[in-house]
Amino acid sequence: MAIRTILHYPDPRLRQIALPVASVNDEIRHLVDDMTETMYAAPGIGLAAVQINVALRVITIDISETHNALQVFINPEIIQHDGKQVYEEGCLSVPGIYDEVERAQHIRLRALNLAGQPFELEASGLFATCIQHEIDHLDGKVFVDYLSRLKQERIKKKLIKQERLTM
Repeated sequence: MAIRTILHYPDPRLRQIALPVASVNDEIRHLVDDMTETMYAAPGIGLAAVQINVALRVITIDISETHNALQVFINPEIIQHDGKQVYEEGCLSVPGIYDEVERAQHIRLRALNLAGQPFELEASGLFATCIQHEIDHLDGKVFVDYLSRLKQERIKKKLIKQERLTM
């Protein structure tokens, strides 16, 4: 396992559209191990492979306080959604920035697990928000895309300035 570098907005690689995983094999399981270690070290509650510059449809999520409830979704697809909720979101790729985003309150998801077996899952609340947030990454979207153009420009300038200061 290794901690990988997380891409930061506005890095254009965050706009990559992730490709479906053809086969869940040892390479994918190693990727998941690296993603998990990276997510916990950051620390975060979700990570998409695109955020570590791997354009594959893989996400890891653990919303538990104790980091003992890891969930892995390979080729995730939302097959049903309803309701609306607003959560203040943050993102490991947009460090230090938080804002409210409206998403579906309940979702039904289809994905593969680490054994390559298909499964379906229902989620609501924070868990549903987190899944939607990470799937957005797989589709080349970042949560700031839901904000006004003015806020997006301010965030972009702030993060570019922070990046220059750390170099």
